[in-house]
Amino acid sequence: TMLLGASLLGVLLFSQLVLKLPWTQVGFSLLLLYLGSGGWRFIRIFFKTIRRDIFGGLVLLKVKAKVRRYLREKRTVPILFASTVQRHPDKTALIFEGTDARWTFRQLDDYSSSVSNFLQAQGLASGNVAALFMENRNEFVGLWLGMAKLGVEAALINTNLRRDALRHCLTTSRARALIFGSEMAPAICEIHASLDPSVSLFCSGPWKPSEVPAGTKHLDPLLEDAPKHLPSAPDKGFTDKLFYIYTSGTTGLPKAAIIVHSRYYRMAALVYYGFRMRPDDIVYDCLPLYHSAGNIVGMGQCLLHGLTVVIRKKFSASRFWDDCIKYNCTIVQYIGELCRYLLNQPPREVENQHQVRMAIGNGLRQSIWTDFSSRFNIPQVAEFYGATECNCSLGNFDSQVGACGFNSRILSFVYPIRLVRVNEDTMELIRGPDGICIPCQPGEPGQLVGRIIQKDPLRRFDGYLNQGANNKKIANDVFKKGDQAYLSGDVLVMDELGYLYFRDRTGDTFRWKGENVSTTEVEGTLSRLLDMADVAVYGVEVPGTEGRAGMAAVASPASSCDLEHFAKVLEKELPLYARPIFLRFLHELHKTGTYKFQKAELRKEGFDPAIVKEPLFYLDSRKGSYVPLDQEAYTRIQAGEQKL
Repeated sequence: TMLLGASLLGVLLFSQLVLKLPWTQVGFSLLLLYLGSGGWRFIRIFFKTIRRDIFGGLVLLKVKAKVRRYLREKRTVPILFASTVQRHPDKTALIFEGTDARWTFRQLDDYSSSVSNFLQAQGLASGNVAALFMENRNEFVGLWLGMAKLGVEAALINTNLRRDALRHCLTTSRARALIFGSEMAPAICEIHASLDPSVSLFCSGPWKPSEVPAGTKHLDPLLEDAPKHLPSAPDKGFTDKLFYIYTSGTTGLPKAAIIVHSRYYRMAALVYYGFRMRPDDIVYDCLPLYHSAGNIVGMGQCLLHGLTVVIRKKFSASRFWDDCIKYNCTIVQYIGELCRYLLNQPPREVENQHQVRMAIGNGLRQSIWTDFSSRFNIPQVAEFYGATECNCSLGNFDSQVGACGFNSRILSFVYPIRLVRVNEDTMELIRGPDGICIPCQPGEPGQLVGRIIQKDPLRRFDGYLNQGANNKKIANDVFKKGDQAYLSGDVLVMDELGYLYFRDRTGDTFRWKGENVSTTEVEGTLSRLLDMADVAVYGVEVPGTEGRAGMAAVASPASSCDLEHFAKVLEKELPLYARPIFLRFLHELHKTGTYKFQKAELRKEGFDPAIVKEPLFYLDSRKGSYVPLDQEAYTRIQAGEQKL
């Protein structure tokens, strides 16, 4: 485009100064030259995307203006929630599907204030951390919100974690108190002996003193007796810490991503305005509240914009549409796998009797997108992209099939994100002779990066509690010399109109059953259980499933392993989503010079017994054990007849 501009300028000067042609003739010649040299493409792109780009730009400006105002006025999520309560105290805020419990905004406000006053009486103060380990329910929201009113930062612990990973999260958070749901008591009992004895333990839910660790107090009656008045506001501003969400990223055990108040607001507001949500919408939220999709994208609409949110403990494909009808839901939340589970259900009348007008989430595959929206009659699919800690969120504001968002081709500088060239095996950035990263052309896959500007709440990178983890997510000299950018670790592709399509999650993580699986962590656990044998874990594609199924290559003879016992031990050691589906036993694993396993070849060979000559096994979900994978089983898996 720079070359084209220079050529047009040259022709203009030559025509005017040398040939002395009239302006009309010069203009007409320039237009023909512009169109003849590919300029018609720009005009086509301009007319096809201008409405989308203007709308996206206005959403960005609106959120930016509010963020600046809240920054100036030192607003926080509890302060913004207080104004929501004031607008309609008696409107229903939360409905818990499990018990049909309905809380108004006033009740949620009172409950969270009692949490705040109780914790203050226990000696907790602004800047302290309290851990929350509980399944979805109304109380979950009231607890972290109550902590935030006091300035206490909640560490939201993934309820699938057990033993080492759970202990690690609690220890690294430096929590002074741990509040757990009674359903999580067995997991706490397992690690209680190794927890810091100074951590106060509180249990919420049905009370059975014999089933909780010694010294645990029953929280519910204590909260009923606590004062309901609003505690005095902590000295916290818009860019101070709100809570921690644990991501299982590319390195080992879960990492605590820092969520500041402005990030919570930004994520919820971009979704609210970008996807045109309305104050009278009712959101169906069956995603875990310890993750950002459930707790920010979903719950943020209740706390900040006054929508009613229906909470379900866990997703159920068979009950999904019945719930939507029962509670008059107009917006449902999804992750890609969830949509596939719904499509796998036999057709029923109820699936078209709902009032759902929007499905919002991420990871909906292009191949099932149209089937999903047409079968269930959902007019708007609101797909977005955005890791918990990223500064380069994307939104597909106009339901372009398969896209997770867009960036303007005409005004790309307005939102400083970019796809840059990488070596897809190593994820190393490819740089030009000037040392700057090379931007990708349309159709060329690249890693998504976002320029970091710490002073701008929309562009800042808050990172992780562990400072060492931050360095791996930041690169220098990306857009220009001397700058910094956030590395998403995800490969995307942009089309000619600027729509972005998710291509792959890379590095040492893959996604299965809606969760990120850290290969390093799984390798460590398997190696320990298999007498420290070399183990390489990687994700393999299985037709008709979302993400990648875990596969472990073990450098050990198959005969030396009791697979039935191994499967039972794995149930205790690893969460369901992290257990490898496929096992491959071989003589030795090839390593790089730095002792890293060379997984590219293993990934390519997959689990096809026609290619892999060593013993192969798969996890039979019905039997709960590993069984030999022969050609017949392979054919069943490929055809989608074998449940994984």
